[in-house]
Amino acid sequence: MIRLLRGVVAGRGKDFLIVDVGGAGGGVGLKVSAPEPTVMKLLVDQRVLLHTYLQVREDALTLFGFEREDELAMFELLLTVSGVGPKVALSALSVLSPEALQNALASEEPALIARVPGIGKRTAEKIVLELKDKVRGGTSSVPGLVHMVDADAEVVDALIGLGYSVMESQRAVQGLPRDVVGVEDRLRLALSRFAS
Repeated sequence: MIRLLRGVVAGRGKDFLIVDVGGAGGGVGLKVSAPEPTVMKLLVDQRVLLHTYLQVREDALTLFGFEREDELAMFELLLTVSGVGPKVALSALSVLSPEALQNALASEEPALIARVPGIGKRTAEKIVLELKDKVRGGTSSVPGLVHMVDADAEVVDALIGLGYSVMESQRAVQGLPRDVVGVEDRLRLALSRFAS
């Protein structure tokens, strides 16, 4: 199983990267499906280290890559839910951070998960039902996951209520410094980032 990939980004699409594992055009280019924020962040010719999951099927080998180990851990946790395949799990991590997903699971909020394209209300409820005990109270059985503070969940909800997308709201909250506490202060700072 391929668990780690190091190379140079040779190209990218909407939801994948082409990683030259030999570096500088001298190696093999692997197509790696990745969450949208990762694809948007990485530039062509940039060196990259990805934590990977290899899906083996009769007709294809598909490689999924993540910048952080906790993203890979959440991806694999989502795959344990019957009916959730790699495409849906990747879509979830394109919209919600591992911390946001863990928070939604621990606080039993399927509505947040149902906002992910490709995940309906029933699937979101099933994901929460099957995974809530594995992440309850921030003591995750998945290595590397960090419990999202309650203030962040409120800030995300407030930003969504103001018309920002789930992805925009998550990105704004992820970039906030941890020393800023309190919902109002964190919301004010997140809004100031949108304004700049």
